[in-house]
Amino acid sequence: MNNTLSEKTLRYNDKGNVHMDFHGATNTTIEFIIKKYGVNIMNDIFKKVGNNVYADIKKHIQSGNIEMLAKHWKHFFDREGADYSISIEKDEIILTVKRCTAYEHVKKLVGAVSPNFCDQTIKTNEAIAEGTPYEITTEILGEASCKQIIRKRL
Repeated sequence: MNNTLSEKTLRYNDKGNVHMDFHGATNTTIEFIIKKYGVNIMNDIFKKVGNNVYADIKKHIQSGNIEMLAKHWKHFFDREGADYSISIEKDEIILTVKRCTAYEHVKKLVGAVSPNFCDQTIKTNEAIAEGTPYEITTEILGEASCKQIIRKRL
């Protein structure tokens, strides 16, 4: 990782114990909301998360600092012990998650992961990028595996 990344302050930098059961609660909440209100409402919630909860990261991306998103990804994937890699270029960052510990924990905890579990990543990322010079795409590579790419819009 380059010096620019380590010199920036990360707003979302939880420390202390990692509570993986949070992902189980998220999975259950996703299923409840979709069953009661529909997938469009769930997607609206994810959009609000991207715009409001991650407003600081969105502001960095808007100004061209996509490295803050890489720092955010690295912080949380390191904390949870995921198997991943990040390739950082000037106008593109590729996060490849080979083993998502959140997905695996939910599967172990409740047996079945919601088919919409990864939508929290996909829809939140789309909202973070909306209205910025960048797009964030997410490709599901398999169970507990994905590739997330942020790059300049064409």
